[in-house]
Amino acid sequence: MSLPPLNAVRVFEAVARHLSFTRAAEELGMTQAAVSYQVKLLEERVGAALFLRKPRQIALSEAGIKLAPQVKEAFDIMRDAFADTRGEVDNLLSITIVPTFASQWLAQNLGLFQIDHPDIAVRLDSRSDVVDLLNEDFDIGIRTLSAPLKKGLVAHLLVEADFTPLLSPSLAESIGGVKEPADLLKLPMLDPRDEWWAMWFEVAGVPGFSTEGRPMSILNLQSLLGSAAMAGRGVSMLTPALFRDEIASGRLIQPFPILAPAGRGYYLVYPESRRNAPKVKMFRDWMLGATAFMREGT
Repeated sequence: MSLPPLNAVRVFEAVARHLSFTRAAEELGMTQAAVSYQVKLLEERVGAALFLRKPRQIALSEAGIKLAPQVKEAFDIMRDAFADTRGEVDNLLSITIVPTFASQWLAQNLGLFQIDHPDIAVRLDSRSDVVDLLNEDFDIGIRTLSAPLKKGLVAHLLVEADFTPLLSPSLAESIGGVKEPADLLKLPMLDPRDEWWAMWFEVAGVPGFSTEGRPMSILNLQSLLGSAAMAGRGVSMLTPALFRDEIASGRLIQPFPILAPAGRGYYLVYPESRRNAPKVKMFRDWMLGATAFMREGT
């Protein structure tokens, strides 16, 4: 036997619980006539009366007495399942994030968010490719942006991706110190074909930068370039705001305050439709507060 219409079963469950067509109609937002019609449909499908209609009251028939507890249990199971699923959705924050920001900032600071919000579990997915936040199962993205956003997304700047050369103190001392920008030309450079090198030397007023004769390396990720620079393998062109701890501890030095504009930045991005979701609002507010110092240049 096929299942009866779910709407009719839902109406029966409410009437059986209240033993009142009127109160069931109020709960379900239906008219009393519509409730009576749905009960009649179900009785026709069952082949027996489910309620005994008495003056000013109703009672469950024998068939109704048998059916009501099982229907109530089924609806309770469904309510609990949806409540549990909603709870998991509300308490799990899924973030897709570019690797450099993940390793250089968020991994080191995410624990502070979870101390403030212990009920929120965070799932991080670190990847370089761009995830379609409107169609994939992520609440928030942290990505580098330079082009206009796709319609339906909201973005908040975390930090500009402006860049400058960073290197280890030992590498600088190997040529007696780096005293002017041209001194960097005497040192090995990591990813020398990166367009940032020519851009930075132009801003620094140093002509004649060339990759000719320089060993080629392609590390791409700032996190890898930073590790190689700390190991003394060469000078890396990096976003210093993401290497504040390494600079403060002396593992890297920034020889010059000259920053070249990358024309892009790291942004917190999420679908506009989720802007009022509590978990998104909590993470957005925490993230913007925690990264304010990077935007202020302090």
